[in-house]
This record gives sequence, C-alpha cells and structure tokens, in this order.
Amino acid sequence: MPSRSARTAWKGSLQEGSGEVELTSSGVGTFNMSFPSRAAEKADGNTSPEELIAAAHSACFAMQLSAVIAEMGATPESLDATAVVSLGPDSPGFKLTGIKLTVRGAVDGLDADGFSKAAQAAKESCPVSKALTGVPISLDAALA
Repeated sequence: MPSRSARTAWKGSLQEGSGEVELTSSGVGTFNMSFPSRAAEKADGNTSPEELIAAAHSACFAMQLSAVIAEMGATPESLDATAVVSLGPDSPGFKLTGIKLTVRGAVDGLDADGFSKAAQAAKESCPVSKALTGVPISLDAALA
C-alpha cells in the first residue's frame, strides 16, 4: 500500500507565528494555519490539525462503512459522514478531547438496526479510528 505525505512550514512563535500545511501527495492545496485561529471559535479561513484529522476521519469512516455495508450484502446509495474533533487543555499543552462521528445514509437492503451495526463496525475497523484509540469517539448513525 502507498504512503501519503503532507508538509508544514511554520514561522515564528506559537502565539504570534503562522504556517502553511501543504498536501504534497495529491498537490490539491496549501492551507494557512495559526495558533490563535486554532484556539478560536471561528477559523477565519485557516485550517488546524483538528480539522485535518476530522477530514481524514470522516473520509476513512465513509469508505469503511461502504465496505462493511457491501459485506453485509446491501448497497450503499449515499453516505454523508461528518467528524467533529475537539481540542482541550492538557498538562502540558493540549489534547484531543473527543471525536463525534455522525453519518446519515441511504442504503438498499439494510434496516435502521442493520445500518447502526454496520456503522459501529466501520467505526471500530476504520484505520483512522484505530490510530486514534486514545481519543473518545462517539457515533450517531441513522438512515436518511
């Protein structure tokens, strides 16, 4: 399996500095970041490690859920997955305090209980979930 890479260029101190994170494998973009925007309620056009983790987790979970649904003999028509990653204080510094996965799906061949079981299995088997085992991950799954 291939590896993927990203690169970050940072200038300055934590509080006054800023940086850019570049998705080097795909080349699809370079995104600004700063600690003040990371710690603020509004991102103001900047990304953060938490947003990038949320993107990775929602994408991985959706792909894994489509595989689990197919393994159950059903057909995923559409999946809308969201991940919300929360940051909080730690000593020293900060830590991820929780991740909330939410998914709504249209699936041919599964009832609500089957979809819920598939989503739970995907949450547990998604490689990003496995990498984040030190963070509490909640799941809200329902058919659309």
